[in-house]
Amino acid sequence: MDTYTGKSIFKGIAIGKILFYQKGEQAVTRVKIQDAQAEIKRYEDATQQAIEQLNALYEKAVKEVGEVNAAVFEVHAMMLEDDDYMDSIRNMIETQQVNAEFAVATTGDNFSKMFADMEDEYFSARAADVKDISERVVNILSGKESGGSIGDEPVIIVADDLAPSETVQMDKDKLLAFVTRYGSSNSHTAILARTMNIPALIGVEISEEWNGKLAVVDGYTGSLYIEPNEETLAAMTAKQEEDRKARELLQKLKGKEDVTTDGRKIRLYANIGGVKDVANVLANDAAGIGLFRSEFLYLESEDYPNEEAQFQAYKTVAENMAGKKVVVRTLDIGADKQVDYFDLGHEENPALGYRAIRICLTRTEIFKTQLRALLRASAYGDIAIMYPMIISVKEVQQAKALVEEIKQELDEKGIAYGNVEQGIMIETPAAVMISEELAKEVDFFSIGTNDLTQYTLAIDRQNMKLDTFYDAHHPAVLRMIQMTIENGHKHGCWVGICGELGADMTLTKTFIEMGIDELSVSPSFVLPIRKIIREM
Repeated sequence: MDTYTGKSIFKGIAIGKILFYQKGEQAVTRVKIQDAQAEIKRYEDATQQAIEQLNALYEKAVKEVGEVNAAVFEVHAMMLEDDDYMDSIRNMIETQQVNAEFAVATTGDNFSKMFADMEDEYFSARAADVKDISERVVNILSGKESGGSIGDEPVIIVADDLAPSETVQMDKDKLLAFVTRYGSSNSHTAILARTMNIPALIGVEISEEWNGKLAVVDGYTGSLYIEPNEETLAAMTAKQEEDRKARELLQKLKGKEDVTTDGRKIRLYANIGGVKDVANVLANDAAGIGLFRSEFLYLESEDYPNEEAQFQAYKTVAENMAGKKVVVRTLDIGADKQVDYFDLGHEENPALGYRAIRICLTRTEIFKTQLRALLRASAYGDIAIMYPMIISVKEVQQAKALVEEIKQELDEKGIAYGNVEQGIMIETPAAVMISEELAKEVDFFSIGTNDLTQYTLAIDRQNMKLDTFYDAHHPAVLRMIQMTIENGHKHGCWVGICGELGADMTLTKTFIEMGIDELSVSPSFVLPIRKIIREM
């Protein structure tokens, strides 16, 4: 028996044979062509076919892993139509008289290297995306199917790395676990693994010789056992059975209240990115939606989504939640979420730049369109509006003034709207330090622990080199959370947490003891956290 360790992405036990997954990349030969226009037509036809494949993958992914996680395939389709990328390929075919396969592969390599060399973590991560879309087009041009076939037997997939498209194309019923050499806990594939409830390890020194061998993946300890001995196999089988029983017990918590043993009620809500994610919220019995990331309506659109499109999305979610609270975060574009048509321009440090409420308060027509849609939709359910990246009282007052202006417009037109709560994200040290003043202006606070940790510790949360320094449990972060709760309660604000830390079950008891009113987490964490609450 050989034992290896890696970083766990999703907890769970998987036992089965290994399939060493190879992308099957082929060397692309440079071929001299005679008719450049005919070759460009071949390339354009292949691109169209690739876009159709990606659209089909998007539909498949939406059903299996939700709208937010499927969005990567829409991004890939848009990347295929990027002017710079397409011009480079066409120019290479015309000027060098080379075949389309060679032009696409070379351009893909060039653009991938360009992204990889960028210091910004978000843009450097796009290198893998460019490689993925280029390989897809080359495969179509070569008459080769894109990856995804893993056979009929359930297997543990071992690979150097996996593109999101490869992950989604695999038969979900045949996937026991993922083990990769590369990747990060924030990669698209890691997110998909968590959403699909599949144990996964990254950073493992893999070997092709493992193909076909029996293995065990322990997502709790980050261990991989190759050809486990009888004692280890028996222990892991028992652990897997305990895991299964624990998940079954959690299902019995559906319909139960989120109340501590001493009678304190906690609002246990869920985070979503789009309309289709509501099914997951209801399936996991969340009491409401604590974070509707409305920016995905913009990320998934080729132009600014109009008022009617936004209204329909918010209305549908409100109606489906049948009176349960739906907290919609207003547009949070910028930093790692870039949209071409916003034309935000290059920034040396986008995480500290032109983003979120700063865009909304300087491009008020965009903001007012969203606010009108939200107010109209509030007539169909309990919608609350939440403003992100707040650092001053003035910003809150400006946003509230726009809401009042829109209410007057709706009143004049006889258009109904509900009694909408307004709140803010607490995700900057500045907001924490003036939280007592901010609490006088709003109905609630929601603590965005991802950015709050990043800004408090001065650590880029997307920079893998800083993983060992990033400590979400840092005393400074916890003290800021405590201060926010206390100051919010002084002025009647309810206070929640909607960042990743809200799902950290080692801190659930701490947060409740601090006085937190609400926790909003990924839908799959609702029942495990309910169990902790009810046992306190």
